Amino acid sequence: MTQRTVQPPPAQDQGQHPLDVETMRKGARRLLAADVEPPTAAAELRLLTAQLRGHVAAAAPDVETLALALPEEDVPRACALACVGEARQRFHQQPDDTLDARLALAQGLAHVVNALADHYENLGGSDRDGVSG
Repeated sequence: MTQRTVQPPPAQDQGQHPLDVETMRKGARRLLAADVEPPTAAAELRLLTAQLRGHVAAAAPDVETLALALPEEDVPRACALACVGEARQRFHQQPDDTLDARLALAQGLAHVVNALADHYENLGGSDRDGVSG
């Protein structure tokens, strides 16, 4: 595994606010934690799905920017970029009209949000921003 040799650009160079990784993870836990009942109301599930899509929309560009700052042969770069690609696919995915299909989509988004948060932290995003996750 190659060590990171290029430092990510400062947050002010990206023109964005730092990600709130804790809030992202809290939203994902609402659908993934073993001790939490999944939502059964369609309105609540729509809201959670919208929140998760918002997390993906905010995190994917930041993770991509951090990953692209690494050398092309860097393994963390490849992993993070693969995650960004999957996140964008899930972001645009539309479920069937059944509650089970909507729940499965929301859970898939929650997994991607967790992965994006992991990559953000692993690539130094939270260190750079002064935010702890």
